[in-house]
Amino acid sequence: MPGQQVPDAPRADEPPAHDSRPREEPTPHTSREPAPGAPAARPARAAAAWPAVPLLAALALWGYAVRHTDVSALDDYGLVGALHPAFWVGLAVLTAGFWFTVRDPRRRSRWPLAHVLGLLVMERATQALLYPTPLYAWAWKHDAVVDHLLTSGGLQHSDRLGDMAVYDQWPGFFAAQAALVRLLGVDNAAMYMAWWPLVSSVLLLLPLLLVYRTFTTDRRLIWTAVWLFCVANWVGQDYFSPQSVAFVLHLGVLAVVLRRYSSRTRGPSASSGSDGPKGLDVPDGRGGVRQGQAVWAVLLTLLVVAVVVSHQLTPGMLVVTLLALALTRRHRDWLPLVTTVVIFLAWCLTAALPFLSAAMPDMIRSVGDVGANVETGYGTTPTGAGAVAMSWAARLLSGSVLLLALAGVLRQRVLRRRAFPLLLLAAAPLPMFVASSYGSEMIFRVLMFMLPGAAFFAAAALLPRVSASAAEAADAAARDTERPSGPSRRRFSLPSFPLPSFSPPSPPRLRYGAWLAPLVLLAGTLAFVPSYSGKDRINYFPPREVALVQRLFDQAPDGSLVVAANRNYPLAYEQYWRVDHYWFLDDDRHHVDEIVRDPAGVLARDMAAVDAPARAYFLLTQGQTANSEMNGQLNEAQLRHVRESVAGSPRFERVAENSAGVLYVLKPAS
Repeated sequence: MPGQQVPDAPRADEPPAHDSRPREEPTPHTSREPAPGAPAARPARAAAAWPAVPLLAALALWGYAVRHTDVSALDDYGLVGALHPAFWVGLAVLTAGFWFTVRDPRRRSRWPLAHVLGLLVMERATQALLYPTPLYAWAWKHDAVVDHLLTSGGLQHSDRLGDMAVYDQWPGFFAAQAALVRLLGVDNAAMYMAWWPLVSSVLLLLPLLLVYRTFTTDRRLIWTAVWLFCVANWVGQDYFSPQSVAFVLHLGVLAVVLRRYSSRTRGPSASSGSDGPKGLDVPDGRGGVRQGQAVWAVLLTLLVVAVVVSHQLTPGMLVVTLLALALTRRHRDWLPLVTTVVIFLAWCLTAALPFLSAAMPDMIRSVGDVGANVETGYGTTPTGAGAVAMSWAARLLSGSVLLLALAGVLRQRVLRRRAFPLLLLAAAPLPMFVASSYGSEMIFRVLMFMLPGAAFFAAAALLPRVSASAAEAADAAARDTERPSGPSRRRFSLPSFPLPSFSPPSPPRLRYGAWLAPLVLLAGTLAFVPSYSGKDRINYFPPREVALVQRLFDQAPDGSLVVAANRNYPLAYEQYWRVDHYWFLDDDRHHVDEIVRDPAGVLARDMAAVDAPARAYFLLTQGQTANSEMNGQLNEAQLRHVRESVAGSPRFERVAENSAGVLYVLKPAS
């Protein structure tokens, strides 16, 4: 079956080494094999290429939808309410084409890969094409950090602890992006960061495939799991951020550990070929094995270092996952865990110590505060029909994948036993849910780190059940395949633990149950769009808003103060090393109520401490308004009252205004 390992085939002009039969002269063409170009070959080639039809049709529909979608007036349903209907039809066509292609054993793996890449383009490239400016205030924040690194040659010093100090303690991502900006010859990272979700999602495919191929050779299970991973990864951590790269590196470490640091890839069996797959450990003595393990130890160390210097949370997730794997008999090798813990602690006790010393009391107080991960309150409550609907779409999508994963664990007894490490991958992040709230985001991060293992078993729930007899037959076939039949040859290849392939699909029959799995897959694929793009009214900043904020920083003297409702606007951290910020909706509720009662008076009092020649500015934009309304802060009437009060006050002078917002400056005291 495609996707399974097969032995090296003998050349066509010589018999196998163990065959003593006289060699037969090959005939040019027989009646069973038509000559190339014969009429019978053309239908075969056409049948082999038919998966291209739904793929190209879906991409054509997607291109048409992108050209006919208007994002100039988004509502509370985000991109969902703006997309042209052709987009949804194209997504359904792509899903159907993938399902019938991946279940056909005659199709090569390149067709499922092409469909997955098409899915990622439709999922992640749509926003980059539709919106003229990059999404997410956090992405603009990270661009400001890269810009600071490019202009000053370094990040903020550790003695200036504050909202941006964390990037000085974990600079790996930003240093790499600064080098990339110079390499590409662009002005800043904003030139390409709109495409980062697509790039980071494609980078995830390689380690994800390596992890899945460790436990099965069945391409239907592998590619269905990859598809489910892509449609369930709605959390939105694929944007221009350190965690997007750290997650790729995290999966890379797990791929190396699962494939190289297993009892089935070490010891005599790995050399003899009788009980394990072939890999870098070659059957030419202990020196070759030690050399191979040294190579993988170096690679593992480099990956761990890259994770540790780039992000705060991912190393913790990696430690708990490696600990769970080390407690199993198959992966009872402590080297990966010890390596990760030593590097992580070394970094925390040196470069990251200033930040951790200041943040440690709050981190300790948050341990065990599970309610902080699930409670809603001021600033975190979806408000309005659109916001509530999009929030529930995301919850139902994640819940459905987790329920499918549970069904796969219960149905597939053979997979439950042989792919047990993937169960650990899905369960290991759960303790982090209790360890910290991570700014009320831990629940989303836990879901993301659970997803690789959960998607595998969710895919198993959609496919036929594996029997124990099929497992034994597959193991025997794998041992026969791996037994050398000739002289030993050195090979450099990653091993994969063979699992039984699912039995070939039966001929199509009119059964309602046969349509349940593809319908579930289609529902999950369609649900990705509202889950991922349902808050685009908050995340999209039109060019007018970017121009307004840019005008502010073009004229603000050093030491100036920018006061805004919240931080949801582009360039919010622009030139953060010389301009201070204050977001009054982040303050305690009592002070916010004071501002609502007397906006101009209270804001003028809060802004009066700025000394000349610095200035104090008040900025209210479209992005701030959308974030406040949809997250249950101030409603439209309250924000309008704040704006009108400042506009009518003699203490403020209007600097700039357009349809995306307004900018005022506090007049100097007489």
